[in-house]
Amino acid sequence: MLSTELISKYKKPLIILSIMVFAVVGVFVGAKAFSKKQKPPELPPLVKTSTIRLDGADPSAKYSGEVRGRHESQLAFQVSGKLVRRNVELGSTVNAGDVLMEIDPKDIQQNANITSAQVSSAQSQLKLAENNLKRYQTLFEQGAVSRAVFEQYENAHTAAQAAARMASAQNSQGANQLDYTDLRAVRSGVISSIFVEAGQVVAAGQPVLTLVQDGEREVEISVPENRYEEIAHSRDIRVTFWALPKKVTPGQVREISPMADPITRTYKVRIRLVDPPAELKLGMTASVLSSLDNSGNQLFIPLSAIYQTGETPKVWVVQNETVSLRPIRLGTFGETSVQVLEGLKDREIIVSAGVHKLKEGQKVRLAGEPK
Repeated sequence: MLSTELISKYKKPLIILSIMVFAVVGVFVGAKAFSKKQKPPELPPLVKTSTIRLDGADPSAKYSGEVRGRHESQLAFQVSGKLVRRNVELGSTVNAGDVLMEIDPKDIQQNANITSAQVSSAQSQLKLAENNLKRYQTLFEQGAVSRAVFEQYENAHTAAQAAARMASAQNSQGANQLDYTDLRAVRSGVISSIFVEAGQVVAAGQPVLTLVQDGEREVEISVPENRYEEIAHSRDIRVTFWALPKKVTPGQVREISPMADPITRTYKVRIRLVDPPAELKLGMTASVLSSLDNSGNQLFIPLSAIYQTGETPKVWVVQNETVSLRPIRLGTFGETSVQVLEGLKDREIIVSAGVHKLKEGQKVRLAGEPK
């Protein structure tokens, strides 16, 4: 009896609650269905494109370098000794014949004195041999001595002459050694580096300073091995300087190292400056822009257009707003572009950015009028 009364008591609220739940569910289902119907259709992706032009424009490569002298000499003493005086500083301007450094000449002076004494001794022995030869020649002519005795003194005179010449040569060498204690400038120029200081003992042939001779100025750059041929055949070289932003100087490749540096694996290249600015200083930072020597019409595309997942490079070609992959063969690489030898034709449109987000046969929209 009690359960029947409870059921009759709560029956109406339960029915109302059920109706409300079904109404809420219906609202959500209807809203979801309505949102699906109202969702706008998905548009094809917007891509950046480039139009291929057979216009012969070639890529350029840019290298950083340093202003150097055409002739740079590392000077060294020809004798060993203690450095007692340095007469130049970094950046000093010197003339040919100026004394740059001096070595203590005491020991070398003593050697010169020894050789000088040896010359005097050898000359005395030569004079004695000459006198003996004259006396015995007279005795030989008179028949007082035999020919063997005369020839003995004749040979002694010849040996004395040789000893005198040897002593004289050693004395000249000692004098030269004494003169070598002064390091002199071989040409007029500027001191670009100094490796020793006064009081230091240096060995013969040890570089002590670098002299950059007056005259031509060059820029030294390092070129990777994959661009060795490019720089060798460059037809237009322009050089700019960080400290002289408004100066642009034409250049010419003068020298290319035949061997790569064992550490950096790059080749040293010397660029001769044609009519350099008067404000140019040694050691300034330079930028070398090299345009490659390509003859005839060439095809070049942006590096960002290359799509490559295997060994064959490809590009996305756009036809009727649909993209398709096409294999190509690449040639010379520039700073931001690359030459295409096969696979593309003039006036074709390719995707130049976002190439890894596309699929074969996908519809796309072009970002404005392709150029």
